[in-house]
Amino acid sequence: MKPLTLLIEILIILGVTIKNIEAEKHNKRQKETNVTTQVSVNEVKQYLSHILERRRSRKVINKRENLLGKKKKQHKLKMKGIQNKDFLKRNKNHLKEQEKKNFTDEGDVLFNMGTKILQESKSQKQKAEAYMLFAKAADMGNLKAMEKMADALLFGNFGMQNITAAIQLYESLAKEGSYKAQNALGFLSSYGIGMEYDQAKALIYYTFGSAGGSMMSQMILGYRYLSGINVLQNCEVALNHYKKVADYIADNLEKSEGIPVEKVRLTERPENLSSNSEILDWDIYQYYKFLAERGDVQIQVSLGQLHLIGRKGLDQDYYKALYYFLKAAKAGSANAMAFIGKMYLEGNAAAPQNNATAFKYFSMAASKGNAIGLHGLGLLYFYGKGVPVNYAEALKYFQKAAEKGWPNAQFQLGFMYYSGSGVWKDYKLAFKYFYLASQSGQPLAIYYLAEMYATGTGVLRSCRTAVELYKGVCELGHWAEKFLTAYFAYKDGDIDSSLVQYALLAEMGYEVAQSNSAFILESKKAKILEKEKMYPMALLLWNRAAIQGNAFARIKIGDYHYYGYGTKKDYETAATHYSIAADKYQSAQAMFNLAYMYEHGLGIAKDIHLARRLYDMAAQTSTDAHIPVFFALMKLETMHLLRDILFFNFTLRWKWMKLDNVLGPYWDLFVIGLIVVMLIFLIKNWHR
Repeated sequence: MKPLTLLIEILIILGVTIKNIEAEKHNKRQKETNVTTQVSVNEVKQYLSHILERRRSRKVINKRENLLGKKKKQHKLKMKGIQNKDFLKRNKNHLKEQEKKNFTDEGDVLFNMGTKILQESKSQKQKAEAYMLFAKAADMGNLKAMEKMADALLFGNFGMQNITAAIQLYESLAKEGSYKAQNALGFLSSYGIGMEYDQAKALIYYTFGSAGGSMMSQMILGYRYLSGINVLQNCEVALNHYKKVADYIADNLEKSEGIPVEKVRLTERPENLSSNSEILDWDIYQYYKFLAERGDVQIQVSLGQLHLIGRKGLDQDYYKALYYFLKAAKAGSANAMAFIGKMYLEGNAAAPQNNATAFKYFSMAASKGNAIGLHGLGLLYFYGKGVPVNYAEALKYFQKAAEKGWPNAQFQLGFMYYSGSGVWKDYKLAFKYFYLASQSGQPLAIYYLAEMYATGTGVLRSCRTAVELYKGVCELGHWAEKFLTAYFAYKDGDIDSSLVQYALLAEMGYEVAQSNSAFILESKKAKILEKEKMYPMALLLWNRAAIQGNAFARIKIGDYHYYGYGTKKDYETAATHYSIAADKYQSAQAMFNLAYMYEHGLGIAKDIHLARRLYDMAAQTSTDAHIPVFFALMKLETMHLLRDILFFNFTLRWKWMKLDNVLGPYWDLFVIGLIVVMLIFLIKNWHR
C-alpha cells in the first residue's frame, strides 16, 4: 500500500525532531534550563533499523511456524485418512484474518494513544511524540494514522515538509476511499503544487471528497459555485454545500462555545506585524502576569478569558483560567464570578460539571447586575439544570441580560421566539433578536438568520444573503486554527509551510488567507512553486480577495496591470481598478495612483485639474499621504509652469511673425519711436 522506506524516513525525521525541539527550547530558556543533549541521526537510524529488522525476523519466524504447523496438521489428517482440502483452506484464511486483525488492533491502539497525547499536549515535544506514534500506527496500515502523517508531510509539521512523499501517501489513501486524501489531492491540483496544475481534476477530487463526507471539500465547492470558479455560478448549489457545513458547525457550537481564531494580515507593515494585536507577545504576556499577581482585577479577568478559550496565541488552560477568575472574584469582580459559573455549568478538567456551584456563582454575579450572570441563570432555568424548567424565569433573565447588550442572551431570546419555547412563535421578534446578536458576531444567531433567509421564514427569501451568512458560520470551523500555525511558520521563516496552509484556507474562501497567500507568492521566497507561476497565481488570489471586499487587493490588481506582473501591461484596466478602490473604499493610495495616471494621460485622457483634485483628496484621506502628495504637486506645478513659459515664448514669436506681415520688417523701430514720443510727452507734463 505504501513504500516502507517512506515510513522509515518519517520515523527518522520525527525522532530527530523531538531532540531538536528540546534543543530549541533550551535556546529560548537559557536562563532557566540546563543544556539538553541531542541524539544523532545515526543513532536514530540504528534504533529504527533494529526495530524494522526485528519485525522482519518476527515475520520470518511466524511464517516458518505456520508452515511447520500446517505440515503437522496435514500429517495428522493423512494418518487419519482425512483429505479435506476445503478445511485446510478455511483454516489458512482464518489464520491470516486473525493475524491481520491483531496487527490492525495494535495500529488502532497506537493511533488512539497518539490522538490522546495530541489533544492533551502543551508542548512541541509532546506533539512530536504523538506523531511518532502515528508513524508507527501508519506502518501497521492504520488509515487514520496515514492521513495524519500525510498531512504532517504536506503542511510541514515540525519541519518535516515533504510534498512528494505526502502525495504518494495521499494517492495510496485515495485508492482506499479516504475523503481527506481526495480533498488534499484536489487542493494540490488546483495550485499545481507537486502535481500538474489541473482545475478539472481538482474539481473531480473535491466532488469525490464531498461525497465521502469531507466538510472542507463541501466548503470549497460552495465557494466555487458562489464565485463561479471553473464552474457555472449557481447560488442554489452553493447554498446546498454551505448549509451542510454550517449544520455541522452549528451542531458543535450548540455543544460548546466556538473559539474565535485570530487572522493576522501579512500585508500589514513589518513593524506592526512583529507586535500584532491579534497575537499576544510573550513579553507582554509576562508583564500581564506580573500585573495580575500584583492584584490588577481587570488583567486577572482578561487572562482568565484568554486561557479559558485559548486566544491571542495562548494555549487553552482551564486551570490557569480558574486560578485568575478566583483571584478576581475574591476581589469582587462580577465578570469573574459569572465566568466561574460558566466553567462549572459546562464542566472541564479544572471545574467538573456542577449545576449547584454554577447557580451559586451566576447568582452572585447577577446580584451585581452582571449580564453574563443573568444570562447564566436564564440558561439554568431554560434547560432545567439544577432547577426545574421554568421558561418564564428564563425569559425574564434573558431579557434583562439582552437589555444590557449581551449577545448570547439576545440569541436565546431569538431562539425562544423562533422555536416557540415558553412563548408564542413570533418570527419577526426572532429575527430582531437574531439580528441584534449577529451584529456582535454571535455565531448561532448568524446561523439562524441564514436559516430564515434560506427558507423565507419571517423574511423575504434571499439565496445570496443566506449563502453569505452560512459562509460566515462555516469559517468558524476547526480548520481555521491553521491561521495560527501558518502565521507562526511565517514568523519562523518556514515560508513553504506557511504558504501551503494559507493556500488551503484561501481555496476554502477565506479572504485573509487569499491576500496572505498572494503576498507570500509575490515575495518569491517560496520554493514549492516555479518562479514563473508565482505572479499569475498571486494575481488570481488578489482578484479573489478583491471580489470579497479587500481594498488593498483591488489596488494590487491595478499595480499588476500597470507594471505587467503576471499579465500584459494594461493602463486602462489598471485605472479601472484604481477608480473602484478610490470610489468604493476611499483609498488614499488608489487616489494617488489615479492622479498620477491623469497627470500623464496613462490609459485615460490627460486632465491636470482632475489630477490636482485627486492628489488633494489623497492628502485629506490619509495623513501618511501628505509628504508624497506635496512632492507630487510640486512636480506637477513646476512642469505646468515650464510648459506655460514655453507656450508663452511660442505664442510671442508667432505674434511677432504676424506683425512683420502687417507693418513690415521694421515694425519694431516704429514701436520704439512711439514709446520715445510717449516718454517725452510724459516728461513735459511732469515739469508743468
